[in-house]
Amino acid sequence: MGMENLGRRGFLKSVGAAGMVSALPESAFAQAGGGAMTHEVAAPGPGANLPQHAVKFAVIGLDHDHIWSMVEALVRGGGQPVAFYSDLPLRAAKFLNLYPQARRAGSEDEILNDPSIQLVASAGINNLRAPLGLRVMRHGKDFYSDKPAITTLEMLAEVRKTIAETGRIFAIMYSERLGVPAAVQAGYLIQQGAIGKVVQTISIAPHQVNAPSRPEWFWDPVQYGGILADIGSHQADQFVYYTGSTEAQVVASQIANVRHPEHPKFQDFGDMMLSGNGGAGYVRVDWFTPDGLGVWGDGRLFILGTEGYIEVRKYVDVVGRPGGNHLFIVDGKQARYIDCSKVVLPFGAQLLADVVNRTHTAQDQQQALLATELVLQAQLHAKVLHLSATGR
Repeated sequence: MGMENLGRRGFLKSVGAAGMVSALPESAFAQAGGGAMTHEVAAPGPGANLPQHAVKFAVIGLDHDHIWSMVEALVRGGGQPVAFYSDLPLRAAKFLNLYPQARRAGSEDEILNDPSIQLVASAGINNLRAPLGLRVMRHGKDFYSDKPAITTLEMLAEVRKTIAETGRIFAIMYSERLGVPAAVQAGYLIQQGAIGKVVQTISIAPHQVNAPSRPEWFWDPVQYGGILADIGSHQADQFVYYTGSTEAQVVASQIANVRHPEHPKFQDFGDMMLSGNGGAGYVRVDWFTPDGLGVWGDGRLFILGTEGYIEVRKYVDVVGRPGGNHLFIVDGKQARYIDCSKVVLPFGAQLLADVVNRTHTAQDQQQALLATELVLQAQLHAKVLHLSATGR
């Protein structure tokens, strides 16, 4: 993985005006098509017709709220939650309330040694996920982790080695693509050639810090991995997937703690430039979402192609249409708005089918780990900016 030494001014200059696309009014999109923007509602898509598989699965680690959507994805695909283990009483009680058919195991080993369990899911503390995944795979089961699934390059190497030795699946839930209907629809459009060859992805991913609700490990980069390794992993996944890159490197990366001096090791801003054999990418992540937005983040995705471009407004359209899952596409003929709220998410059903059929339909294993490798390299080599929230 090569790194180029770029200053902040040169870094931002190299991004160019692409990051300003989100500021364009809808009229700008309409003019691109020479007339009024068309409005469509996307069909449910192929995910609506996927077969279900009654795979027995368990959960170890309820530390992050992503676990609820992770489990629901499996249940929608036919999965059967049969057991869980957690040392957090309130979260354990919530799990039992949602899934009374699951037993509360007395230990992790009780689950690992149960031959009827085929898959183990986890949203434990970030730096504990990969070590758990190694134990799961060595017990002959597949592993399904929240992101970031891996927080060090040394652990990444061990995960790759164990996958090769055991033949097990190490799935990573990059929910900003796999759990967002509009992002899934963008993938369908790209596969259909709707914007030609993808040239670049730009991901802008602000998050709401909601400090009072965060556990102590959230503020420790050793435990959460750092901002690029953590929330940046979503964006690296999108870059790898939409560009189709099988090889990639980090061109430059930056991190900063701007407004959380009470947690001096925390990082609330980060960005990175990526280059792959399928295209280029730029990522910006932060913990600055203001309370007035009404949702946890105004996530935007821009995909530039040789024959058009796509913008996805994932969670909110500020002073625009209600709700989320808004997709705009402009090609050589017209500008279109697509409501993607009815698109069915295929990931859960596909992952269970992979467990049964020993395939990798839900997620390409090498691309999933390449996204992880990129953010770990970006985090390790990031330039630390010294910015102040109170002045220059």
